[in-house]
Amino acid sequence: MYFVEIIIALLGFLIGSFLNVVIYRIPRKESIVSPGSHCPACGQSLGARELIPIVSFLIQKGQCRSCQARIPWRYPAVELLTGILFFLTASLSFHTGMHPARLVLNLSFVAVLVALALIDLNTFLLPDVLTLPLLGIGLLGAFLIPGDPSGLESALSALGAGGSFWIIARVYPQGMGLGDVKLVAAMGAFLGFPAIFLALFVGSLVGSVLGVFRLSIGQKRFRQQIPFGPYLALGAILTLLWGTRIFDWYWAWVQ
Repeated sequence: MYFVEIIIALLGFLIGSFLNVVIYRIPRKESIVSPGSHCPACGQSLGARELIPIVSFLIQKGQCRSCQARIPWRYPAVELLTGILFFLTASLSFHTGMHPARLVLNLSFVAVLVALALIDLNTFLLPDVLTLPLLGIGLLGAFLIPGDPSGLESALSALGAGGSFWIIARVYPQGMGLGDVKLVAAMGAFLGFPAIFLALFVGSLVGSVLGVFRLSIGQKRFRQQIPFGPYLALGAILTLLWGTRIFDWYWAWVQ
């Protein structure tokens, strides 16, 4: 019953392995193509049996086979997360009768959001090399592929959401960067209206709650910079997967 979804989840594990390369190399301005995968500690090239998502990490007990350096848990976590998200995205697509090309578009959206969230969490950066192509793909896909949002709705949502965040960034540059603005515009292009507002609300709510919690336990100081990208990505993914259900529930509740 879930054969195709499982195949797409397996693809997600492989994509997650590639995303680990993206997350590590792009902030360092290194090529994601060359050289091939290698241990950051000793530089030893990795063979095929060391590149099996999740499995290689478990077999090697989280260590490099050559120098025994510890492999961060982030690597299998990103692979597992991407596989799960690909499975959920595919299930949504088949349940709603989504155009296959729209599924590919949404899988691309999810993959880049995972990479951006981890990069921002580690470096407080949302690189243009990811956010701008994501915006372009979202707009182009909306115009060329049947489904929601339409091309015009995508463009207006990107302009409205991105423009609003651009104003916030100009007024309060310490709390909002231009990387956030470009990410929000890309989210608008993919999600359309009114889904973009739900994504921003969820992301802002989660970010605020966690921020207050971390302040209360002393992990963060007031006015200390926090990465907003992970919360935006979380809001976007939750909206992509369950936004329609959330809106249906909300309208049924208020009527």
